[in-house]
Amino acid sequence: MPLSTALELHPTLIPLVSRFGIRLGLGEKSVAAVCAEHHMEPGFLLTLMNTYLFEEYFPEQKLKSFHVSQLVDYLDKTNAYYLHQQLPNIERHLGSLIASGGGENKNLALIGRFFARFKESLTASIEYDTREWFPYCLALSRGEAQPTLAVTPPPLQTDNEDEDPAVSLLRDLRSIMVRHLGGEYNDNLAYAVIFALDSIEHDIRQHNRIRNRILTPVIHALCHA
Repeated sequence: MPLSTALELHPTLIPLVSRFGIRLGLGEKSVAAVCAEHHMEPGFLLTLMNTYLFEEYFPEQKLKSFHVSQLVDYLDKTNAYYLHQQLPNIERHLGSLIASGGGENKNLALIGRFFARFKESLTASIEYDTREWFPYCLALSRGEAQPTLAVTPPPLQTDNEDEDPAVSLLRDLRSIMVRHLGGEYNDNLAYAVIFALDSIEHDIRQHNRIRNRILTPVIHALCHA
């Protein structure tokens, strides 16, 4: 089918494909044609799209059949998307929300501090990926018996995405807003912040499924090969 049809039916996929440099204005180009233009494997993109859309869809063996470099490239692009698009977008909405309280709403100040903690936690995780984890994974995939970076692979996990500190902070932040937000504030801005938080939480959960249940087991297998 044309990729544009899939994006029209599921607009939440637009940020996903944009990570690979795929922009709107696709016309009637098929998934295969778009992937060829961007030097991608169509099966990899389709697998990511279905994994992202449907919680019950998680083809572990299919994902494990892709090269480590493909998985790392996707996860690295996702991290960049968080840093350069989603976090700045939430900060803009949150800054406007806090300003709508006229500087007198202590609840908004608390929300601002919680978001700062979330941003710090997520940024630290991304920096670790960029500096140590992803280079280690790529070195192993190239067959380097002793990568230059001495990294200990994280323990194998199954469905423990909720253990991610960033996800826990997001859940706390949304709970504070829904249960305890009071005083003067702009309702529409509050809704925009909540929707943006929900979007990044969903994205991080999908990101962690691929990271924890696909990349990490593959790296463990390479370590013991």
